[in-house]
Amino acid sequence: MASFKLPLRSLTFGTKEFSYQLSEDFFNETGASEVRRANVAATLKVVHEHEGIYELHFAFKGELQIPCDRCLDLMPLEVDTTWQIRVKYGPRYDDSCDDVLMVPENWRELDLQPLMRDTVLLTIPIKHVHPEGGCNEQMMAQLSSHAAIDLSDDDDYMRQAGGGDEDNDDNNADRGTDPRWDALKQLLDKN
Repeated sequence: MASFKLPLRSLTFGTKEFSYQLSEDFFNETGASEVRRANVAATLKVVHEHEGIYELHFAFKGELQIPCDRCLDLMPLEVDTTWQIRVKYGPRYDDSCDDVLMVPENWRELDLQPLMRDTVLLTIPIKHVHPEGGCNEQMMAQLSSHAAIDLSDDDDYMRQAGGGDEDNDDNNADRGTDPRWDALKQLLDKN
C-alpha cells in the first residue's frame, strides 16, 4: 500500500502537490467496512510559508460503492469534495479545533490516512438508497411480504416510522386512536 505519510520536517518553503489513489484496500485497512469498492483520486496541496505552519488543501474526486440501506445491493456514490486544515507544531497533539491540527514538535511526519478517510466517509449520506425503482426487485418483494406497511412509498414509510409531520391531523385521523388512551380520556372526562 502507498505511503500516506507527509514528511513535514523535510518540506521546503513554498507550495508542493501530492497525488494519491484511494481504493477499497485503503478503506479496508482503515476499518471503513461500509465501503465495498472505491476509486477516488485525492490531491493534496501543501502551502508552507511560515516555520512550523503548514496549510493542507485536500481535493477528492471519484466513486465509492456502498450497500443500499433498503435492498443491500451495491450502489454508486459520487465523491467530489474539498477540505483544508492548518497544521502547526505545538507542545502536544491537539485536534480539538476543526480547522487547526496541532502536532508535537518531535513529529517528523504526519499520517494523512485518517484525515483522508474521515473526509471521504463524511460524504456518505446518513440514508443511502437507490433512486426510486433502482432497488433489487427480489429483495423488495421479500421485504414487502414481511412489512406491516407499504414499503414502495417512501413518504408513507417515513410517516409510519415517525419521520413525517406528526402534527398533521389528516395522518392522525387515518390511524385511529389507541383504545388505552380512549379509556384514560374517559377517566379524565368523568372528573
